[in-house]
Amino acid sequence: MAADEKVVMSDINKLLIVIGAVIVGWLFYQLAPVLMPFFISALLAYLADPLVDKLESWKLSRTLSVTIVFAVLVVFFLILLLVLLPMLSSQIGALLKRLPDYLTVLHSAVQPWLLSLGLPTDLFDISTIKQALTSYWSEMGQVAGGIFSYMTRSGAIILQWLVNLVLVPVLTFYLLRDWDLLVARFRELLPRRHSAKFISLSLECDEMLAAFMRGQLMVMMALASIYTIGLAMIGLELALLLGVIAGILSFVPYLGLVVGIGLAGLAAFFQFHEWMPVVMVVLVFGVAQAIEGMLLTPRFVGERIGLHPVAVIFAVLAGGQLFGFTGVLLALPVAAVIMVLLRHAHQRYLDSPLYS
Repeated sequence: MAADEKVVMSDINKLLIVIGAVIVGWLFYQLAPVLMPFFISALLAYLADPLVDKLESWKLSRTLSVTIVFAVLVVFFLILLLVLLPMLSSQIGALLKRLPDYLTVLHSAVQPWLLSLGLPTDLFDISTIKQALTSYWSEMGQVAGGIFSYMTRSGAIILQWLVNLVLVPVLTFYLLRDWDLLVARFRELLPRRHSAKFISLSLECDEMLAAFMRGQLMVMMALASIYTIGLAMIGLELALLLGVIAGILSFVPYLGLVVGIGLAGLAAFFQFHEWMPVVMVVLVFGVAQAIEGMLLTPRFVGERIGLHPVAVIFAVLAGGQLFGFTGVLLALPVAAVIMVLLRHAHQRYLDSPLYS
């Protein structure tokens, strides 16, 4: 009888957990726009917590350590907002302005090649491409103007952006200051019977996230800097734009390398009308790839197993589709948890009588 009651109680507990998870998921879906600044702040606090712990190990107080790290973050984002973004915007504008000239150069290079192969030259019709691009950018300009006009008329949207702009740094500071305390309180709430297992799983998730998010973020920033400096030394006018694009795409192995060489090679050919700058572009990316393999990845990522590139892409796309920008922020943490759980489920299946 006691065993039956124990089974019934266990089934009831499982049912309550499922109901609670469904309710939490529904609330998250409904409150996703409101929760966005909280998730951004939590992500920043998670990324910056190791730096605070490092300063604490140097006998500094938690509050002073958080203040130093927070000041560095503020300076970094101010530089990003006031320096890098205007420079990127100007380079994008220059690219759009010179795009017709680039197409003309490409047409003059492709047409003799098509003739040498005996192919019709109308396969690459420059006038049709220019007309399509002009129409596309005209439509995009009308859409952007409509969105901007709507935002200027809607005071609620402007107010929400201003509130988020103020909330994110405030929330980040307090979450970063109390991060260790929040983690300890969460562990205290875990059922004592399963606390060791939950803590073990959470540490595995943290290791995977740290290997990918913290480590790969540092690798991406370093590669973007190397690409930009190298392309600028060649004299490429779009060095910053192309370096940033290649650095961001480097979170997928070899994607940033391939896309960067392709785009920067084309830009170098269009600008100089020679093949030697293209060879220099390949050399820059080759040196950067060697630095990444020998120095950056071992230093920042190490030998820890991160998320598979396919899992990363799917998680980001699925999160954005389901929950918008908030889903993009949560995509990688959720994917890390799922991957750890799947790995343990796979091991339990291998150890089960069903498999043997």
